[in-house]
Amino acid sequence: MIKKVQANFELIFWIMAIMALGLCNPATGSHFTLCPLKLLGFGWCPGCGIGHAITYLLHGDTGKSFKAHWLGLPALAIILYRICNLIYLQTSKFKKIKPL
Repeated sequence: MIKKVQANFELIFWIMAIMALGLCNPATGSHFTLCPLKLLGFGWCPGCGIGHAITYLLHGDTGKSFKAHWLGLPALAIILYRICNLIYLQTSKFKKIKPL
């Protein structure tokens, strides 16, 4: 069972990240953060901007998403593509990458 969890770690990580971003509300301004730039007092961080942009996209607000960071849409597309690719690799009988 541990090997199966290790093999699916990336898939679980990305799904949980998308779920966490979907449940967040960046408009409130007060949320828990691990961002070192925010913790040092900087007002803007490119990583946080992409996170906010993805959150706005998941809530359907493309205007605010583009204002938060213009790479939000491509980042979300790449993450969703990676999730689909990992699901395909896990369910395909012709696996190209064997689990550990």
